[in-house]
Amino acid sequence: MHARDILIDGFGRIREEVHAALDGLGPDDLHARPAPGANSIAWLVWHLTRVQDDHVADAFGLDQVWRAGGWEQRFGLGLPHRDIGYGHRPEQVAKVRVDSADLLTGYYDAVHEQTLGVLRDLPAKELERVVDERWDPPVGLGVRLVSVLSDDLQHVGQAAYLRGLLQSAAA
Repeated sequence: MHARDILIDGFGRIREEVHAALDGLGPDDLHARPAPGANSIAWLVWHLTRVQDDHVADAFGLDQVWRAGGWEQRFGLGLPHRDIGYGHRPEQVAKVRVDSADLLTGYYDAVHEQTLGVLRDLPAKELERVVDERWDPPVGLGVRLVSVLSDDLQHVGQAAYLRGLLQSAAA
């Protein structure tokens, strides 16, 4: 199995979990925060999608789907256009509000397609290419993609956990 196939499988699992975490949720559940300062499901999914969009676009010299696909306007969050949610304070988390889960899954699916598009023909040697020299040692493409996978899986797991909390409270 080629490393790109493993990456494609990993990103496919994120997509499955994003859809499962959001399935059937309305605005109240999407924006519920279990404690002051906690993240909502909407914020978690928006953030993991922004991170993937930002990091994959940067690594491959592409435009971010957020702007190129018109998602920034559709969300209308009033956040800086390069904002990916890193270091958000509670009041910034609260700005991430959507009318339906469809907006979140639509944006995620568009980012997922861009990600798959660059991975499908990725030569193994390309995974060694340095994409970020600000670290010691510099970060290669393979390491960056695994980092995105890890971050996304953690956040979608948090969203799934929060969904479970909300459902158990409603039962």
